[in-house]
Amino acid sequence: MARLLTSSRRGSWSILGAAALWGTTGVTTQTIYHFSATNALSVAFMRMAIGALILLLLCWRLLGRRMWQARGRAILLMGFMGVAQAIFQFSYLAAIPYCGVTIATLIALCAAPVIVVFFSVLFLHAHVSAQILIALACALAGTILLTGAPPGAQQSARILTGVLLSIICAGAYAAVVLGGHALQDCHPLQVNAASFGLGALILLACSLTTHLVVSYPLQSWLLLVYMGCIPTALAYILFQAGMRSTPAMLTSILTLAEPLTAAILAWLLLGERLSPLGLLGALLLLGTIFLLTRGASSKTQQ
Repeated sequence: MARLLTSSRRGSWSILGAAALWGTTGVTTQTIYHFSATNALSVAFMRMAIGALILLLLCWRLLGRRMWQARGRAILLMGFMGVAQAIFQFSYLAAIPYCGVTIATLIALCAAPVIVVFFSVLFLHAHVSAQILIALACALAGTILLTGAPPGAQQSARILTGVLLSIICAGAYAAVVLGGHALQDCHPLQVNAASFGLGALILLACSLTTHLVVSYPLQSWLLLVYMGCIPTALAYILFQAGMRSTPAMLTSILTLAEPLTAAILAWLLLGERLSPLGLLGALLLLGTIFLLTRGASSKTQQ
């Protein structure tokens, strides 16, 4: 029982760590756009290609030839996750220039838990406890208060485009969460290496019809390498490992720590300030995440 309790806590903290690392993606992407004349498809491909290379090397180092061993169902699920990863990475990075980091992160991260909950209830016959529903409502409310609509709204057509891309991103992210939970028998490195490798190939194929930017200044290359190594390879290793002992619905809610991290970074690095409602949202989100991690541990202990 003590081992189950420790595993549950470790899983929750692994997911929170991954979400915090993902929270650096928006600011990093905006900085790359500032330094380089590039596009979302090119940045998404570079991020996935660098991350896939690192994951493949780590997987080969740890598993050797076993990394190629997978059954038919697992291969199909990894392929499904690869397609979802490609859509998720591209649509999120594409939404940022249209509606900004705040709105893109808000919609993508808030809509995903709702999609996971409805899918789990309708198709997986999962039981949604009152605690999960209350936590979901509080987390969504906290995120909305935290991020809010930025002053000086852009043209409505551009914002609508960003919103639609963010909704697509949310659906793809929910698919990644559900697909990862269905691959409990595979090693996390194997799942991530396969899905990111396939996702990078899909984005490369898509880039054949457009302009793939491969020339960047040194600052942008350093940021691209960072994105491939930290909020991609490392974060998804933590995420996939954490999902093994954390329910899908709880997983999707815990990842709402990402917009909190993004808001803190915007305050520290970009000089943005949170409004009183934003501070209330941050406290509500932190409290919700804390209660969920404690609740998961208590439930495992029973």
